[in-house]
Amino acid sequence: MGKIVAFMGMSLDGMFEGVDADISWHRVDEELHEHFNDVLFAASAVMGGRVNHEMMNDFWPTADDDPEAPPAIREFAEFWRSVPKYVVSRTLPDTDQWNTTVLRTFDPAEVRAIANALPADVILGGGQIIDQARRLGLIDEWRIYVHPVIVGAGRRVLLDGPSSDLSLIETRAFPNGVILTRYSVDRTEG
Repeated sequence: MGKIVAFMGMSLDGMFEGVDADISWHRVDEELHEHFNDVLFAASAVMGGRVNHEMMNDFWPTADDDPEAPPAIREFAEFWRSVPKYVVSRTLPDTDQWNTTVLRTFDPAEVRAIANALPADVILGGGQIIDQARRLGLIDEWRIYVHPVIVGAGRRVLLDGPSSDLSLIETRAFPNGVILTRYSVDRTEG
């Protein structure tokens, strides 16, 4: 049975994207990308919204066509084509391209059933999906990568909503200044 894992990069001031959906400030170098590959390749599926899916699909399915692409990019391109992807969208046409399933609603019972049916984690990506999952109490684990930059304006992923107690699982500092903080959601009632 897989966990539902929120996987996100954010700035020191809490933005997951800057103005006009800018993520150019993310500091993903070869070492961090290799780490992402290690984490993501162990997952059974990824889930996100239409915008996140379209952004990923614009690049990753053919990223390894470039013979000069670094190994981590080439490996992730192969992963992206093969990993089961669930996309929550009312407007995206149904497709099975690149192993994609479109979900018309973000139904908490359906999302939990998907995770329960898989042997490993479901990785959530995209601000709106992560925020919805948090509000519905679906997230089992947080993997937050804080990039050493203050963006100043943009979109925050953690908006008003219910509070959660978290237990620290891991921290890791990368040489490029990115800090991973990994937490499990404490479901004990006090």
